[in-house]
Amino acid sequence: MSKKNGLILLLLLIFLLVVVVLSSCIGAVRISFSELMSMFSYYTGLSNTARFQDQQAAVFLNIRLPRVVLGLLVGAALGVSGAVIQGLFRNPLAEPGLIGISAGATLFAVMMIVLELNFFRALLGALGAYALSIAAFIGAGLTTLIVYRIGMKNGKTNITSVLLAGIAINALAYSFIGLLTYMSTEAQLRNIVFWNLGSLGGASWTMVSTLLPFVLVPVLVLPFMAKALNAFALGEAQALHMGINIKRVKFLVIILATMAVGASVAVAGVIGFIGLIIPHILRMAFGADHRLIIPGSALLGAALLCLADLVARTLVAPAELPIGILTAIIGTPVFIYIIISERNKRHIP
Repeated sequence: MSKKNGLILLLLLIFLLVVVVLSSCIGAVRISFSELMSMFSYYTGLSNTARFQDQQAAVFLNIRLPRVVLGLLVGAALGVSGAVIQGLFRNPLAEPGLIGISAGATLFAVMMIVLELNFFRALLGALGAYALSIAAFIGAGLTTLIVYRIGMKNGKTNITSVLLAGIAINALAYSFIGLLTYMSTEAQLRNIVFWNLGSLGGASWTMVSTLLPFVLVPVLVLPFMAKALNAFALGEAQALHMGINIKRVKFLVIILATMAVGASVAVAGVIGFIGLIIPHILRMAFGADHRLIIPGSALLGAALLCLADLVARTLVAPAELPIGILTAIIGTPVFIYIIISERNKRHIP
């Protein structure tokens, strides 16, 4: 990695740490920076002096910190998945939601909530807290497989077919979600609304431990796909001549992106635009090198989602704004601005 890329990633990491501190300190129970550092020192054994109140410690450890960590994991998962999906399909619009990953994960999560099938009961009994994540992952995997197979022709991926198939699968999945919503009870309906709007409000250490392996593996492995995705930018034929195992790269990218997004949807619902906007911002600012884009998307995605959650839970306090609504309100004008900027750069009439 070049020194320039290393410096950019360091700045993104510093920005992430600043957001984590702000999110940890700001809320209904205020925690000053010195009190936050005192908690860190006390609970890590660096100091025996507790310069904070018991209420602050209880709120921070049991409510605020798991929510911050969950936001970091979900943001990193969505950011890195968007970056690799766009790189694989060589299309800046091919984010996970557009090709059906989010819709499939949501559909299976809603099915598990509404339909009392023996399969889902067995899954819940065997896996406990992990059951919903597994169900969402299965749904995301199935829809992605269908979209991918539709887009294949003579062993090659047709990008246009993949995107069109993704739009069709999205429409079909959300039709079934609408049907299940109609069939649901009042309690089930509240849970479904949670999935559709997106929220980190139910964050707990159980959720964090459930999501962690599904996010950690993709975030650690996908940066090693950077060289292959850089070759993909030249076309699949060119990548093949450069010694890239195209089928293996496609398989790993799709499986790992599906794993990250499916589990994120399972615990936080549908949160749009993070996977679409974050890689765009980095490409516009620093170029299209995936050695920077992939880890940078993980860092910036984690920071911005955590920052969005901070705004969501403080803007209309004591109520809470669903984070999916906030990311859509912010993401849509940003995306329109990016489209206009790219059009002007290329002098498209």
